[in-house]
Amino acid sequence: MTVFTATEVFINGAFIRDGWIQVDAGRIIAAGTDPPPDATSLGDARIVPGYVDIHTHGGGGSGFGADRQAAAAAARFHLACGTTSLIASLATATLSELSHQVTHLVPLVHDGTLAGIHLEGPFLNVARKGAHNPELLMSPDLGWLSDVIASGNTPSGACAIKMVTLAPELPEGRPAIELVVGKGVVAAIGHSDATYEQTVAAIDAGVTVATHLFNGMPPPHHRKPGPVVALLRDPRVTVELINDGIHLHPGIVGGVFDAVGSRRIAFVTDAIDATGMTDGHYVLAGSKIVVEGGVARLEGADSLAGSTLTMDVSVKNAVRDGIAIEQAIVAATRTPALALGLSDRGELRADYRADLIVLNQDLDVVKVMHQGSWMEGVGSP
Repeated sequence: MTVFTATEVFINGAFIRDGWIQVDAGRIIAAGTDPPPDATSLGDARIVPGYVDIHTHGGGGSGFGADRQAAAAAARFHLACGTTSLIASLATATLSELSHQVTHLVPLVHDGTLAGIHLEGPFLNVARKGAHNPELLMSPDLGWLSDVIASGNTPSGACAIKMVTLAPELPEGRPAIELVVGKGVVAAIGHSDATYEQTVAAIDAGVTVATHLFNGMPPPHHRKPGPVVALLRDPRVTVELINDGIHLHPGIVGGVFDAVGSRRIAFVTDAIDATGMTDGHYVLAGSKIVVEGGVARLEGADSLAGSTLTMDVSVKNAVRDGIAIEQAIVAATRTPALALGLSDRGELRADYRADLIVLNQDLDVVKVMHQGSWMEGVGSP
């Protein structure tokens, strides 16, 4: 049993001077504010919960759709950047390919390498396809959807598939939402051309997450508010934001914080294999991607193709642009964890998993603890 302290510890949504965390057997035993005995000091630093990213396709040159080894490598890359709970997002592919990809990811969910799987496609609207292969987009196949969710069950009985993104305006859209939610999986709206009214109906049917809000959906208009306004207005919905300064203007990010607060905002990266790599040519779900200046686009087109963002940079960007650090931390930890039902992540409190990161005063990640163990090569004590 070990007690750690630092200049500030993030407890209950606020930074506590000289707070402390007690860890044992991979769990947090206690968190407190009074000076603890025999504490290991981590110095002039901030201890915060490990980041939770619910929308990531890869990183460090590896992706989640290739094989188990590549998926584990991508998870390690993001872990070094402070993301201790990572959802592997699978982009549009054939149904058989997606079934195979789910199969090779399930063991990584079972052993804690991944926090779950997110199906982003193929039940998306071709009018808002983004980087998804339009030839593979389709209306929801309810039989396949039921089968693939069942195939994602881990040996413990938990469902590895945590979220499914779809366009609710497609034929079978509402039954698909009801099926997903009925299986205990989060239904998200994304890559959608839904109207305001269709979006309201989708939320009433069970949608609780907006996949990368503003991106992959029509912009608001004063006579056609569309999905964005419906999603922001409903307190049942958590909205994803890709805070890389490319997908969204900082003023939009700040405006969303002002409108709904950090408890409804989940920072996500939407990172692709090329994250952390040099500029060049890459492939995302069979589509050719060009990365220039860290910006990923479809080859020969202007469409953005995911990002090269990491969660630590997302938090830094928010603070740089005037978001309170406490709000930025909540949007990178507690909110995404709650959105996907990760009930023992996202906070430093008793009975939660011992996932924490140590930040210096510049918000650089200098140490990472995952399931009670310090990650080697990231300033491990």
